[in-house]
Amino acid sequence: MKARRAAPLLAGALVVQRLLELRVARANERWARERGAVEYGREHYPLFFVLHPAWLLALLLEGRRNGGRVNGVALALLLLAQPLRYWVIRTLGRYWNTRILIVPGGERVTAGPFRYLKHPNYAVVALELAAAPLAVGAWRTALAFTLLNAALLLGIRIPAEERALRTYLEREGQAMPEGPAAGAS
Repeated sequence: MKARRAAPLLAGALVVQRLLELRVARANERWARERGAVEYGREHYPLFFVLHPAWLLALLLEGRRNGGRVNGVALALLLLAQPLRYWVIRTLGRYWNTRILIVPGGERVTAGPFRYLKHPNYAVVALELAAAPLAVGAWRTALAFTLLNAALLLGIRIPAEERALRTYLEREGQAMPEGPAAGAS
């Protein structure tokens, strides 16, 4: 299949996926707030709501200009990332969210992919941000948004999560754990 025909299909599928996930995140947010959750990092949250739609639009526009064929390897990587995404979501259950919410008395998640990676959700998203555009030959989009995402995650989001967790644990009189299970993103 030609990339220019696949780009709208791929972008459309990703939009539907993200909208469905936002419904789950909003339900989980309501659940967490009902239990007294405190939100951290609210000031940077809109940056992700600019990044992801801009990425989808860039993927669509650049992919539509590509006269080549779909890159099967990149598409396969994107498809392989999906079970990993849902493994993270399933493992976190009600704690999975697009916001940084600390639920008082909440259990630390150390199962599933959190046994192996500190922030498995962000690893999956990074893979998707590169693989989806590359699947339709949108290499500029892949490069630009991979770098922007890395800057946001490493410079803002992950430090905000770590501070939130540290603050919560200090209030509870617990030590900050080490190793892959230290993050719950």
